[in-house]
Amino acid sequence: MGTVHKTAIIDNNAKIGKNVTVGPNCIIGANVTLGNNCILQSNVIIEGHTTIGNNNCFFNSAVVGTIPQDLKYKNEPTELVIGDNNTFREFVTINTSATMEEPTTIGSDCLLMAYSHIAHNCQIGNKVIIANSVQLAGHIHIHDNVSIGGMTAVHQFVKIGKFAFVGGKSGIKKDVPPFTRGEGFPYYVAGLNTVGLQRSGFSKEVIYALKKTYKLFYKSKMNRTQALEKAKHFENLLPEQKLFIDFVKESERGISRGK
Repeated sequence: MGTVHKTAIIDNNAKIGKNVTVGPNCIIGANVTLGNNCILQSNVIIEGHTTIGNNNCFFNSAVVGTIPQDLKYKNEPTELVIGDNNTFREFVTINTSATMEEPTTIGSDCLLMAYSHIAHNCQIGNKVIIANSVQLAGHIHIHDNVSIGGMTAVHQFVKIGKFAFVGGKSGIKKDVPPFTRGEGFPYYVAGLNTVGLQRSGFSKEVIYALKKTYKLFYKSKMNRTQALEKAKHFENLLPEQKLFIDFVKESERGISRGK
């Protein structure tokens, strides 16, 4: 198993991988599966029907796999699934789902900073950065490579698209299109996440095409229906443009306003 502190409590039915470190006063429940090379520092609690991949690090007092904070929950064996290579800092809390159909999920290579909260049925992608004290309500979908600044609150059922950059102290009630940046309470989209796209290796051609798409939805003074209709006539759409347009088209809450 690895190294287990004498004060740790691990249920006999828990499945623990190789080379796992379990620090002082940690608790691991009966229905937990913990992958190889994971590290639990001190006072970490992992319970519920929780499956965790390899190389994850849980800092002091993280609480993972507790039941959802949802009055509709009826004690079903709902799930939390976590990928590989994630870091969960101090006092992070993550709940299992409130329904059997959709587990709470965290992808791989994510960083969840101190005091952040992931509620039931949230779907977090890969390489997501969630800063200190970010609060996610239930059923939120955050796609790959998103960064969310500290002390941000996100309304239930909101979707945040790939490579979006959300500034700190924001309050988000509507969907945030991919590749954009913004901030505010209430949240507004301020522009394209150009610096982030450049750092991630997107070509000048792709960034130029995304700027054209962004301007259609945020600078043309058209409403969403009109902009989507005009977008049908774009020629030689790049995959990133199509992703942006499809995200807007499929948004159920509506997209965040511009400034």
